[in-house]
Amino acid sequence: MASSYKWGLSEITALMNDLWQLLSEDEKQTFAESLRVVTYRKHEPIYEVGDTPEYLICLISGKIKIYRDGVGGRSQLLRLMRPVQYFGYRAWMANECYVTSAAAFEDSVVCLIPMPVVNLALQKNNALCRFFMTNLAQALGSSDLRTVSLTQKHIRGRLAESLLFLRDTYGVAEDSQAIAIKIPREDLANLSNMTTSNAIRTLSDFAVEQLIVVDGRKITILDEQKLKLVSEIG
Repeated sequence: MASSYKWGLSEITALMNDLWQLLSEDEKQTFAESLRVVTYRKHEPIYEVGDTPEYLICLISGKIKIYRDGVGGRSQLLRLMRPVQYFGYRAWMANECYVTSAAAFEDSVVCLIPMPVVNLALQKNNALCRFFMTNLAQALGSSDLRTVSLTQKHIRGRLAESLLFLRDTYGVAEDSQAIAIKIPREDLANLSNMTTSNAIRTLSDFAVEQLIVVDGRKITILDEQKLKLVSEIG
């Protein structure tokens, strides 16, 4: 982890405008004086299970994965963060340690704001309270849907849903139309709650069926409608 000097305060606040515009002038000054901009290298941990939460974290650039190691050391990839999303604060609000881990999926820049500073603003700022309530409610809804998918869909449906999720989260590359994240097979398997071998085999099946094109870690969706159908029927 290293401090980043590339990003100026005006750039940071512009990116975080959905939150920043809710603050009073005094709160903006306090937040600005307290925030830190930090770079995490690829695979570098941001926090781990059991750590005490300290910051509201906003992803400025890059990609972050939220995961939990399970039985036998196998990871369950729970969420993938994109700019500009906020995370790391739920455990603090619940007065508990982290129950998940977060790590940089690629070189990433984050903004850290101490939670005591955020909490002081929350005591007086109803709009800021609603902002975090909405974010938490949306995250809970997404988590509920993912739980149903991962426990009730078959392998093909789970993997199809994961590919569509990755495309919807990160978009596609301008030069190739491939999903704009080069995800290792192991992480794709962890996102889809399956073994790596099953993920590799199902990707090959999708390619044979001309639903996707696979080129190393680059995956391009060819037939979105059929892939959605596979996801829906499970």
